[in-house]
Amino acid sequence: MNDQSKLLLNKQLRELTKNPVEGFSAGLVDDNNVYEWEIMIMGPQDTLYEGGFFKATMTFPAEYPLMPPKLKFTTDIYHPNVYPDGEVCISILHPPGEDKYGYEKASERWSPVHTVETILVSVISMLSSPNDESPANIEAAKEWRNDFPSYKKKVQRIARRSAEIM
Repeated sequence: MNDQSKLLLNKQLRELTKNPVEGFSAGLVDDNNVYEWEIMIMGPQDTLYEGGFFKATMTFPAEYPLMPPKLKFTTDIYHPNVYPDGEVCISILHPPGEDKYGYEKASERWSPVHTVETILVSVISMLSSPNDESPANIEAAKEWRNDFPSYKKKVQRIARRSAEIM
C-alpha cells in the first residue's frame, strides 16, 4: 500500500475527529486498515431522510488521492443516485478525466483536492436534491419524477426504520 495515501488518510481522520462536521461521523472499520472507513450519515434536516441514520463504508484505493474512494450504504436507502446495492453514484466519485459518455465535465469528476469531508458534504447534498438525469436507481428516479407521494412515503419509512435499528 502507498505510504503517502496512508499518511493523508490518517491526517483526514485526525482532522475529522478533532473537528467533527455536522451531519456525519467517520471512523475506521478496523484500526489496522486506514483504507476502510465506517461512515454514519444523519438524514439532513428538512429532507425526506430527516431523522434517519444511514451507515456506509468508504473504501479507498491504494492510489488515493489520485483515484476516488467508493462509498456504499450498508443501511437500506432508496434514492435515484444510489444503486440498489447501496453504492453511491455522484460525479465527484467518478475517476478523473473526461466522461466517455460526455455527460459530466472533467471538472465535475474526482480531483485530489477532495477529502472525506467534501465527499460526505456532497452526499448529504445529494440526499436533499437528487439528480434524476443520470440515475443509478432507475426505479427510484421514475418514482421520484412520476409518483412523488409514493416515493416520499417509501423514503420516510426507510428513514424511520434506520433510526429504529440504531
